[in-house]
Amino acid sequence: MKTVSLFIPCLVDLFLPRIGEATYRLLARLGVRCLYHPEQTCCGQPAINAGYTREARLAAKHFIDVFGDDEVIVSPSGSCVCTVKTHYPELLANEPSWRERAEALAPRIYELSQYIVDVLGVSDCGARYDGKIAYHESCHILRGLGVSAQPKKLLSCVREAKLVPLRGAETCCGFGGEFANRYPEISAAMVQEKCENYLASGADLLLLGEPGCLINIGGYLSRHCPDRKVMHLAQFLAADGRGEL
Repeated sequence: MKTVSLFIPCLVDLFLPRIGEATYRLLARLGVRCLYHPEQTCCGQPAINAGYTREARLAAKHFIDVFGDDEVIVSPSGSCVCTVKTHYPELLANEPSWRERAEALAPRIYELSQYIVDVLGVSDCGARYDGKIAYHESCHILRGLGVSAQPKKLLSCVREAKLVPLRGAETCCGFGGEFANRYPEISAAMVQEKCENYLASGADLLLLGEPGCLINIGGYLSRHCPDRKVMHLAQFLAADGRGEL
């Protein structure tokens, strides 16, 4: 039996705990033993984005101390994974011992769909959904990690579901963490376009792998199109497409 350590990001822990629970259930169904370090905290991504590098370094060092001995770390957030893989070595570049630890950790952390497809070699998670689905390409997952084929491979194997194309699937939804707060008008226009493309696709359900995108798109839909839903990939695959946000 394979064993992984779960990294559950702040947004999931505080606002979307069902994504964390679904991640655990999905991996357990696939025969993976999941460990959870209760002392884990934020990876430091918000601090990095806001320019608080001293605070970000403290978060990075704590993350490395907590997860440094784990063979494999899996997270349902591509942006957090990208932070650890890409930004930690840069953030700690002037501290050789910490940089080495960060570089050693980087190859051992995976975004959820990446781990399932590339490491476990699984494409069929046993999910079923009678309807049309579309997939949004979150920026950090697509551009930061180069992960695109993996989630779509998992979705293409969902029984009875039809995966339909989404216009502008690779275009940002307008969240971007600090971006949505600093430029609300631009962010609002971007998420409106994303949701209009979703409605035009004919899909019954929009799926994605990034909690931040889910909050942004889900918020727009709840205000303007409450009959249409967006769901994290982990929930969809773990609950046979019948899970609730």
